[in-house]
Amino acid sequence: MSGQMSLGGFADAVPTDRLFFAVFPDTAAGEAIARLADDIGRQHDLRGAPLKRERLHITLHHLGDYAGLPAALVEDARRAAAQIVATPFEVTFDRVKSFAGRAEKKPCVLVGADGDTQLQRLRRQLGERLLKASLGKQVTREFTPHVTLRYERLLVPEQSVAPIVWTVREFALVHSLLGKTEHRILQRWTLLG
Repeated sequence: MSGQMSLGGFADAVPTDRLFFAVFPDTAAGEAIARLADDIGRQHDLRGAPLKRERLHITLHHLGDYAGLPAALVEDARRAAAQIVATPFEVTFDRVKSFAGRAEKKPCVLVGADGDTQLQRLRRQLGERLLKASLGKQVTREFTPHVTLRYERLLVPEQSVAPIVWTVREFALVHSLLGKTEHRILQRWTLLG
């Protein structure tokens, strides 16, 4: 339940669950991204472990962290997502770099095209539906399409890589178990147009 209290009602409970919408790479792209994460680690002598292939994704919208899975929020998010109208489209990622972050946990990411892409239009449409469903607290305009490869202490300088391309055919609502590196797909929506 969102806003759940602990310690006799005096302190917020520790979040254990995260909800977000995401796009996942297809099998071939996921394998290529996983290989790239390993290669970048070797090239830069990185110490952190790459993300597992099944956790590689592009976050569209973060819906928040909660102490327990808020069933009403999940249902509202499902209804908002069901209103999306989009056709399948290609995405291309061709650069690796780090985002500045916490001292010991800087995301090393795969990035692609800037500008008004179909991925950004899908994200914007989903954001509009979330706002209409009163789920817009976490909706932001800023968006750098990326796939996180690994978390590192060192900053990896931006570099070009062989393009990784796949066709986005669906998006998903994901339940992440915080601290357990586990993602559960709650529902997928196919892009049909």
